[in-house]
Amino acid sequence: MLLALDTATPLLSIALHDGDALLAEYTFDAGRRHGELLAPQVKRMMAQVNVTAGDLRALAVSVGPGSYTGTRIGVALAKGMAAPSELPLVPATTLATVLAAQPTHQDDLPLIATVSAGRDRVIWAEYRVERAAWVERRPPQISDWATVLSTIDRPIRICGEVSMAGLEQIRRAQEAGAAIDLAPAAQGLRRAGYLAEIAWRRLRESDAGAFPAARVMPVYLKSP
Repeated sequence: MLLALDTATPLLSIALHDGDALLAEYTFDAGRRHGELLAPQVKRMMAQVNVTAGDLRALAVSVGPGSYTGTRIGVALAKGMAAPSELPLVPATTLATVLAAQPTHQDDLPLIATVSAGRDRVIWAEYRVERAAWVERRPPQISDWATVLSTIDRPIRICGEVSMAGLEQIRRAQEAGAAIDLAPAAQGLRRAGYLAEIAWRRLRESDAGAFPAARVMPVYLKSP
């Protein structure tokens, strides 16, 4: 059994995955209440599907980029749960989790994956499809939405967290003729179930001791 935790933005998402099936998943906007809500939500979810701490064989955690405080809360709880029993703790970035939900056969459009950075800023990176996999074209960076949209010079899809200000700017760009396909909100929701899928795949491809909790550190981006 694997427990996945993602608190890197105002979204709080947790999941339990046994390697074959996603047994439970909660995802909701926790605002700035991650420290208050995370541990009780984990305890409640595990109780509802009759899973105990002793059933866990690994954990996964989102290491950012995202909110400084939010990311640290999730990483701290994951490390605290994994370390005593020396359970593998698999780190994954927020953008990797967004990408995991995106099919690679949708017209082969390039993709901008986005994560909220607060104060109308956005963390984003651009990807293209190569051999049925997403490959980075522009590295992760943090900017405002005007900067993101100014880089678009070809048909492209945007998927992930989009603020109300960002949504308004995207719509204005579309009205001005920009070939932007905005993915449905449900498809862009960053879910711990996908984080768990990433973790199980990496565990199967690696040695059992490849993911010590002590090595897991948050990932941050600085504004230019």
